[in-house]
Amino acid sequence: MSTQAETFEFQVEARQLLQLMIHSIYSNKDVFLRELISNASDALDKLRLESLRGTELHADTSDLHIEIEADKEARTLTIRDNGIGMSHAEVIELIGTIAKSGTAQLLQELKEAKDAAASQDLIGQFGVGFYSAFMVADRVTLLTRHAAQHQGTRWESSGEGTYTIEAVEEAPQGTAVTLHLKPEDAEDRLFDYASEHKIKEIVKRYSDFITWPIRMATETARSAASADTDSAESEADGAAADEGEGATRPMETLNSMKALWARSRDEVTDDEYHEFYKHISHDWNDPLETIRMHAEGTFEYQSLLFLPSQAPPDLFLRERKRGVQLYVKRVFIMDDCEDLMPEYLRFVKGVVDAQDLSLNVSRETLQQDRQIQLMRRRLVKKVLSTVKDMMSEHPDRYATFWKEFGRAVKEGLLDDFENRDAILEISSFPSTHDAEESVTLRQYLDRMKDGQQHIYYMTGESRQTIESSPHMEAFRAKGFEVLLLTDPIDEMWVGSVPEFDGKQFQSIAKGQVDLDTEEEKKEVEAERERQQKEFAELLSWMTTTLSEKVKEVRLSSRLTTSPACIVGDTYDVTPNLENMFRAMGQDIPQIKRILELNPGHPLVTGLREAHGKGEDPAALEEVAELLHGMALLAEGGELSDPSRFITLLAGRLERTL
Repeated sequence: MSTQAETFEFQVEARQLLQLMIHSIYSNKDVFLRELISNASDALDKLRLESLRGTELHADTSDLHIEIEADKEARTLTIRDNGIGMSHAEVIELIGTIAKSGTAQLLQELKEAKDAAASQDLIGQFGVGFYSAFMVADRVTLLTRHAAQHQGTRWESSGEGTYTIEAVEEAPQGTAVTLHLKPEDAEDRLFDYASEHKIKEIVKRYSDFITWPIRMATETARSAASADTDSAESEADGAAADEGEGATRPMETLNSMKALWARSRDEVTDDEYHEFYKHISHDWNDPLETIRMHAEGTFEYQSLLFLPSQAPPDLFLRERKRGVQLYVKRVFIMDDCEDLMPEYLRFVKGVVDAQDLSLNVSRETLQQDRQIQLMRRRLVKKVLSTVKDMMSEHPDRYATFWKEFGRAVKEGLLDDFENRDAILEISSFPSTHDAEESVTLRQYLDRMKDGQQHIYYMTGESRQTIESSPHMEAFRAKGFEVLLLTDPIDEMWVGSVPEFDGKQFQSIAKGQVDLDTEEEKKEVEAERERQQKEFAELLSWMTTTLSEKVKEVRLSSRLTTSPACIVGDTYDVTPNLENMFRAMGQDIPQIKRILELNPGHPLVTGLREAHGKGEDPAALEEVAELLHGMALLAEGGELSDPSRFITLLAGRLERTL
C-alpha cells in the first residue's frame, strides 16, 4: 500500500547536472555501477556502525550484503542493499537536490571546459554518483526504508525537470535502485548492462575489494545448484518440488572481499589501488600517490593512504569533512576520523585498520587514546616524507601536489611545531629567480650570496604587485633573490616561523635593510653620514607634519628609482594581515608605519632645498602629503582620503603648466 505520489521540481543546479549526465558528459559509462555499489557499501557500513553503538533499529544485521538483479526481458537492473536506508526527508535532501557547496562553480567550469576530458575530471570532483545512473537509464526508481523506521519511500524520475516521491507502507530494509536501461548503442559506448557477463566484468574491475558480499543470480550459481540437486538423495520428491517454488534463488558472490590494505604489495595492482581510492573518496580521478604503512610492535595497525590528484571543491570550506576511515580488525568504525590526520592534511584519504582498539570506540575516547595519538604522529611523518621523496623522484607530480594542496599544507606551519621543519622542506614558493617555476627553500639557500644571512621575502596580493613594489628596487639592483608570498596563509606563518636551517626569514618591507658588503659599507659610510646631516631637518619636519599618518620619516637604503616607500617596523603587522583581521571582525588599532625617502631622487632633494629656503609651508606640507600618498599607492595600499589626494595632485600639476 502506498500514498499518492507528489511531484517536485529538481533544484536548478541538480537539473543542469542531470542534463550533463544524460548527454554523456562521461564517456566511460561503466562507472555508474561502481558508484551505486559504493553507495550501497556505505549504507551497510553505517548500519553496522549504528548497531555497534547500540542504536535502536528495526533491522536484521545477520546477513548484510549487496544484491544485483538483472532482467534482460524487462531491460532493468536493480542494485539493492539491506543497509541503513533513508528516511523520507533524507531522500528529498540527498536525491532531489545537490546539497554540496560549489555546485554552481562546477557548472560554470563545465561550461567553460574546452573538451570532454576536462568535463569528466570536473564532474569527478563533486561526488554525484547517484546521478550517473541517468547515463545508462531512461528512468530510475529508488525504494528505501530507514532501519529505524517502519515506513518506506519510493522516488522516481526520468532525469528531466521533475521527480516523484511517495510513502510506501511495505518496504524492505535498505535501499533498492532500479534502472530502466536505455537501448544498447555501441557508437555511444552504451553496453548491455543487463548482461551477466558485463556486470561481472564491471564488479571485478571496480568493486572486487568491497568488504560486503556482492551477490547475483547467475548461470554459474544455477548450474552449481542444479548439480547439487541431482546428486542429492531425496525421500520426498513431491514435497521438494512444492518447496522449490518458494526456494531462495541460487546466488553467486561476485567480489573477493579481500581488504587491499591487508594484502602484500605484490598481490595488488595499481588499478586495484586506484579503484579502492575512488570507492572511499567518491572521486572519479586516479590518486596522485599511494602510501602503504604496516606497523608492528607494542600495537599493530595497517594503513593505506592516498594523495588526491585534485583538490576537492570544499577544501577551504568550514562544513567540509576531513580524515581517513578507521577500521578495527577489518570492521568499519568511523568514516572521517579527524584524530588520525591534522587539519592541514585534511585532503588525505584512506583507511587505517587498528588491531587493539575497542569496536565501540567513540570520537570522545579517541581524543584521549594514546595509541591514536601515536598512530597520528607516524602517519603524518609518513605523508610528509612521501611528499619529500616525490620532490626528488617525481618533480612533475610534486608540482601538481603543491599547486593543489600547498595552501592547506602551509597551515601546518602555524600549529604543528613538531613537523614544522619537515613542512618547510616540502614547501615551494614563487620567487624572483624564475618567472614560471616555484623554488624550494633548499634551492634558495643553495643560491644565497656569500655573507647573506637572511631569506628575503615579501607578501602581497599578487606577484605583479610585489614585483612592481619600490621595496624590490635595491634587491633587484644587487641581484638578491626574494620569495614572493601571495597566499593569504603566508601573511600568518611568516610572522611565527623564525628561520629555516639557521637562516632567518626577513621581510623586505619591514625594518632596516642593509644589503652592502663590509667593503661597500666602508665606501658609502661617509656619504651616508653626510646625507643624514643634510636631511636631518627635513626628516624631523616631515615626521611632525605627517605624525597622524606615520610614526617616523627616515632615509632609505632600499630605494634606487622611487622617491619614497612605506615600511613597517620589524614586528609590525602587515597591512594585508591587518585587513584580514578586520574582515574577520577583529577590532585592531590602526598601525602607523614608517615613510622612507630616497636621498638621491630629485623630488626629495628638491623638497629638502625648498624646506631649507623656508618656502611656503602650506605648499611644502602638500608635497609631503603627496609623497606619502604616492608611496602608499606604489605598494598597493589604499588612501584614507582619495579625493583630497586627487585635489592636491591636480593643483600641483596645474601650477607646473
